[in-house]
Amino acid sequence: METTRSKTVDQGDEGFDAAVRGVVAPTGTAGGTLRLVRTDDFDSLDPGNTYYAYTWNFLRLVGRTLVTFDTAPGKDGQRLVPDLAEALGEPSEGGRVWTYRLRAGLKYEDGTPVTSADVKYAIARSNYGTDVLGAGPTYFRHLLGTDYGGPWREPDADGPVTLETPDDRTLVFRLLEPFAGLDLLATMPSTTPVPRHRDTGADYRLGPVATGPYRVASYTRGELAVLEPNPHWDPSTDPVRVRRAERVEVHLGKDPHEVDRMLLAGEAHVDLAGFGVQPATQERILADPELRAHTDNPLTGFTWIYCLSSNIAPFDDVHCRRAVQFATDKAAMQLAYGGAVGGDVATTLLPPTLDGYRPFDRYPVGPDATGDLDAARAELKAAGLPDGFRTRIAARKDRLKEYRAAEALSAGLARVGIEAEVVDFPSGDYFDLYGGCPAYLREHGIGIIMFGWGADFPDGYGFFKELVDGRAIKERGNQNMGELDDPEINALLDEGARSADPERRAEIWHRIDRLAMEHAVIVPYLYPRSLLYRHPDTRNVYVTGSFGMYDYVALGAS
Repeated sequence: METTRSKTVDQGDEGFDAAVRGVVAPTGTAGGTLRLVRTDDFDSLDPGNTYYAYTWNFLRLVGRTLVTFDTAPGKDGQRLVPDLAEALGEPSEGGRVWTYRLRAGLKYEDGTPVTSADVKYAIARSNYGTDVLGAGPTYFRHLLGTDYGGPWREPDADGPVTLETPDDRTLVFRLLEPFAGLDLLATMPSTTPVPRHRDTGADYRLGPVATGPYRVASYTRGELAVLEPNPHWDPSTDPVRVRRAERVEVHLGKDPHEVDRMLLAGEAHVDLAGFGVQPATQERILADPELRAHTDNPLTGFTWIYCLSSNIAPFDDVHCRRAVQFATDKAAMQLAYGGAVGGDVATTLLPPTLDGYRPFDRYPVGPDATGDLDAARAELKAAGLPDGFRTRIAARKDRLKEYRAAEALSAGLARVGIEAEVVDFPSGDYFDLYGGCPAYLREHGIGIIMFGWGADFPDGYGFFKELVDGRAIKERGNQNMGELDDPEINALLDEGARSADPERRAEIWHRIDRLAMEHAVIVPYLYPRSLLYRHPDTRNVYVTGSFGMYDYVALGAS
């Protein structure tokens, strides 16, 4: 059923930030083609092998998870609601055991029933099958434990023994330690059911089997993905989704400026990535009241960061890492995103949208945020490299703002003798093959890796677990690119996972923020704001607090 609790903004009352305040152009009418556009490709349409926020947002059109976020603007969009499950998880044994029961009548796109075994298999392949998949998070593996080797290494095993399916509609999670936030983990794409007999391993991303309102009708990587109605989706079993479009097209592999042109020309409704228009287009829009009325400028809930790999010389020396912290020209990097409308200069890892955020600045770069070069030179001297050193920066050129920020970073570091060559990579395989592969980084001498980071779910644990937990370092799809492994941080993450006290949890997340900054393996430079353009033909538009971008499940088109 469709939520009606949120304020709506009538079509004639649209304006700047209207989709941040409420729902723009609400509609209950279905029809038309919703057209999305993207510079590169999805990282993966396989729900067990993805880590991009926009992909997670989009996949809710195709697949359903045990729990999901409400379809509502702003903070209300962080509210948890049962999806495949009849209710939120039922904890017992002090939060060590969690039970979910599936709704009756759930079906795949071919009409076959969805079972608890399919959800278990999905979790098994995504969390334990990292020899074939590797780009997604592995929270369940950490919590469930066991020495299960995954479905491809142990094809005859019935998955992790600590995840039980006593009948076709029940799942029982038996965790190694109490975990207060399992419902948050149950929102992740890895709980989207996958029928074992339809799994094609690494190629499953080309056609995941649908349980949501749409199925993948066709998908040519880097060019076009088309969704059409799933004939066996039953809206009476779905508490959040309404199928407003008859067809969804995602146009892929477009030049960043071509994306903007398509949006303004009405050839696309919104940019799938949710990062906002390019700087030149941004200036044009902000100067035109009519265009500006169709834009929104929310804090995204991310922090734009870059990592310094502590296992690649000379960044194995903390003084070299601290030199980079001080030499960073954050003002120039902010300009790469369009200045203040592109975001606020960042000094912490946690963004202001999450509990536990407290402003502090371990490496002040001056009142104009251009860097403290004297402090940087002092750190280089302490490292025995007073004349600087050479390294390389990985960035995604199809994300033009990120690439320009990398160039601004390189120019800033050069002021103290640090020569940093910017190397461009495609965003589609960035984490799976390049930036997320420690061996690749070492082999190619890439000490600095550009990316953005947001919580896997709106909580400090969801922000920090994969980013700074030493036990989460992976050979592929690695997010802890600084390869930070601090026993105190690891222990605090475990304590935060067990605690059901919001105030104590917030204290823990702040403490982790300070400790991680002390190690200097991550440099935050921007709390991003996206200037999002919504074409006037787009219907039912709002920014959701769960993803910090438009809610793709809600969108329609005239």
